[in-house]
Amino acid sequence: MKMIAPSILSADFSRLGEEIGAVERAGADWIHIDVMDGHFVPNITIGPGVVSSLRKTTALPFDVHLMIARPEAYIDAFAAAGADVITVHAEAATHLHRAVCAVRERGIKAGVSLNPATPLAAVEEILGDMDLLLIMTVNPGFGGQRFISSLLPKIARARRMIDASAPGVILQVDGGITVENIAAASRQGADCFVAGAAVFGADDYGAVIGAMKRLAASPQERL
Repeated sequence: MKMIAPSILSADFSRLGEEIGAVERAGADWIHIDVMDGHFVPNITIGPGVVSSLRKTTALPFDVHLMIARPEAYIDAFAAAGADVITVHAEAATHLHRAVCAVRERGIKAGVSLNPATPLAAVEEILGDMDLLLIMTVNPGFGGQRFISSLLPKIARARRMIDASAPGVILQVDGGITVENIAAASRQGADCFVAGAAVFGADDYGAVIGAMKRLAASPQERL
């Protein structure tokens, strides 16, 4: 099943609880939470205290994406705040395997994210220890960026790598996902689609999420 994970980075921060409720009613599968620190990426967003408060607003899985330096130091805090998935960046974790294991030891799904220029080889040796692989289709740090279409072959290669050695791993894509390009990303084998501006910038969240699910579910040829 293809999943849509609206990113609250593009939501109205003055009414985040209401926004989460709205996308839940609209058919969202996960809530994607971008955590930025102003060091690993040039932006600052929210911390575990906000995640803990938002946890009271929904039963949907919280997909927490740590775009931060030294992510290992914050795993406990976000686990306690109610994360269901914690994704760290391969580029930010000094000991990536240790970070992945630390997340899993807390009974939480562990993800690893790769920036556009980071090769799949960065996770090849530990793929079986992960639950999710996130392919960034923009350079992280800001919402509303344009999807980098040249990364479609990377998504296809990731799908083949997962199928060959760790078929239970979820393949997620994040960055510039819209109704215009979600089918192309899905054709390459992506399972879960993070969409921020395309959802929260729309007048009708349900119409956009419904359209994305229909388009993502259409089987077509891969690269």
